[in-house]
Amino acid sequence: MRIDDLRYFVAVAEHGHVGRAAQRLGVTQPALTKGVQRLEASLGLQLFERTSKGMTLTTVGEVFFERAKHVCMDLDEAVQQAEDLHLGAIGTIRVGVSPPFADSLVTEAFVQLLKQRPGAKARVTIGLNDTLLSSLRLGDLDITVNAVDDVEPDDLHYQVLFDDELRVVLREHHPLLTKQNLKLADLAAQQWALPGPQVMARRRIETRFADMGLPPPDVVFQTDTSMTLAPSILRRTDLLGLISKQSLRSSASRGLVALDLSDACWSRRIGVITRKGAYLSPLVQRYIEVLSGRAQELLA
Repeated sequence: MRIDDLRYFVAVAEHGHVGRAAQRLGVTQPALTKGVQRLEASLGLQLFERTSKGMTLTTVGEVFFERAKHVCMDLDEAVQQAEDLHLGAIGTIRVGVSPPFADSLVTEAFVQLLKQRPGAKARVTIGLNDTLLSSLRLGDLDITVNAVDDVEPDDLHYQVLFDDELRVVLREHHPLLTKQNLKLADLAAQQWALPGPQVMARRRIETRFADMGLPPPDVVFQTDTSMTLAPSILRRTDLLGLISKQSLRSSASRGLVALDLSDACWSRRIGVITRKGAYLSPLVQRYIEVLSGRAQELLA
């Protein structure tokens, strides 16, 4: 069995399509197809069902995929560890971060790290929680910096950096700001700009509405890659949105007002998230320490 064939199989299983998998790996489609065929021949098993729409794992293929995926990740980490031992502190940090914490936390921490480790490099992915955690679990990221759930999953490790708060915001001079005895039910009658339903912030507001016997928010503007567009549309419409307390302090939130309503805010924790048992290079470990220090500076 060739390790390249195993990688080809994992890529096709993740993408469900030979062309997209070949593009990701930087190989030709014929080479990838032959690799998958060699793997199936060596195992004596059919791993995929070939259809006009793409490649679908068989029942046996699904079981094999879960094992093969971890084998490839473990091998990649072993290679990375060997390179770190050879190069010392020089290396690349792959970090994912939610938009509110990209500049003030992740970027500033890397500036500090560069003073200590001039050879360090970083590859930063900015996105929402669901996308970041998916990439982390696939091994495409070393760490993420974003909001953490109340309960730590079995496969992830949380290191809390600070407490934050989500607030319902709207434009200055919005009609709701003049309403007396404002209640959560008044917000349910409004239209919203929110992230997708898999994002933690969206889940929290939907849960709060459901607990109060209210229908879910009427989302007319949804963004699934970044919430940096939200302040712009909130300033120019009567839509409501959610913004972190940290973001409200920045110039990007000018023209927006947080509602003074206890039911319209959610406490949350911001932390560094890693995969349990994953190898973290000395450079990544040092960066996490710097992130922690930078978080304390923000709280001061």
